[in-house]
Amino acid sequence: MTCGVCGADTPCTPTIFVVDDDEAMRHSLVFLLQSLGQPVQAFASAESFLAAWGKRHAGCLVADVRMPGISGLELQRELNERGDSLGIVFISGHGDIPMVVRAMRAGAIAFLEKPFNDQVLLDHVAEALARSATECARKAGIRFIAERVERLTGRERAVMELVAAGKPNKVIAHDLDISMKTVEVHRAHVMEKMQAGSVAELTRLLVQAGLLPG
Repeated sequence: MTCGVCGADTPCTPTIFVVDDDEAMRHSLVFLLQSLGQPVQAFASAESFLAAWGKRHAGCLVADVRMPGISGLELQRELNERGDSLGIVFISGHGDIPMVVRAMRAGAIAFLEKPFNDQVLLDHVAEALARSATECARKAGIRFIAERVERLTGRERAVMELVAAGKPNKVIAHDLDISMKTVEVHRAHVMEKMQAGSVAELTRLLVQAGLLPG
């Protein structure tokens, strides 16, 4: 099974990424976060992190807010624009209320001020990993549905949309100016290619992929 987020041949292993320009803090964070049993990768700057960021992954980003060059908040904005599934936990020795509000509104899991309690950080990172895994699975589901839709011919897709809209075969035949027998054939192909056992299941798949309104 391929990963629906990065497209790899197997689902991605959730990874914890640490971005902090303070070398001592970076090493301390890596040592602490390794206790969660997930891979941990560390970077001294947002620029080096982005340069190594070839594909999207499920996981968590623990990042300082104030760093030379690209700040933590700017990094968050860049990742959001890319549609990445990383949960973000910010740490800072000099946070203020507007900064916290901005980070949380943009989807951060938590904003911790240094010095912070180690267990609190671990709890937030575990939450971020769980949320990221859920989002990765959601995107994988959408990807698989889209791949099924791509296997349909243009006429099969037209029939599918009318079937999902609740139209009976007679109406579909009239709307598309084809015979009832042809509708039945296309409908059978649609159900097979979409791997749907019923019209209700077909409709659910299309709603899940955003191809029909909920």
